[in-house]
Amino acid sequence: MEEEKRSKFKRICVFCGSSSGKKPTYQEAATELGKQLVEKGIDLVYGGGSVGLMGLVSQAVHDGGRHVLGVIPRTLMPREITGETIGEVRAVSGMHQRKAEMARQADAFIALPGGYGTLEELLEVITWAQLGIHRKPVGLLNVEGYYNSLLSFLDKAVDEGFISPIARKIIVSAQTAQQLVKQLEEHIPETDEITSNLIWDEGIQRFNYTTTESEVST
Repeated sequence: MEEEKRSKFKRICVFCGSSSGKKPTYQEAATELGKQLVEKGIDLVYGGGSVGLMGLVSQAVHDGGRHVLGVIPRTLMPREITGETIGEVRAVSGMHQRKAEMARQADAFIALPGGYGTLEELLEVITWAQLGIHRKPVGLLNVEGYYNSLLSFLDKAVDEGFISPIARKIIVSAQTAQQLVKQLEEHIPETDEITSNLIWDEGIQRFNYTTTESEVST
């Protein structure tokens, strides 16, 4: 029975807010996602903070006995880490290195509700998928329709010819953590003819940006 619960993903990257949001359902969703990762035997990589939704999802995964890897720029450590660190924290020099390292470590991506930072991280990995830099699935945990406006915008962009129908399928959306993880596991990436012929530098494909990293806490 234990083997049946196991996911094909070893580690999922979660993008989310360093704030908790006004609705308790956002906080509940973060905790539930953490518990779902534990149940499926999946480790977590995330932005390294111990506050807001970041703190809730990482604490739930850590409490469940799974490995937690937080990647955070040194400049943000005083702002996003309060009290004890959760799991392993890897300090990097900047935001580009943070995103590259999280992407390198993950088998899939999930965005919880969040603000500018969450959207920026989400849209970058979607763009990388569109360009064929990676073939890892990307999911939105659309708690209480939080991302409905974004999904409507993307549909509008398809209608207006700025996003191809194939590229629109990069994003998987669901309202519950259990449903979303299941859909990500079943997702089969598609590529168009142009993307399939692109050849990226091996270093870019592996997100190996040159950076000096230090392990702050394990």
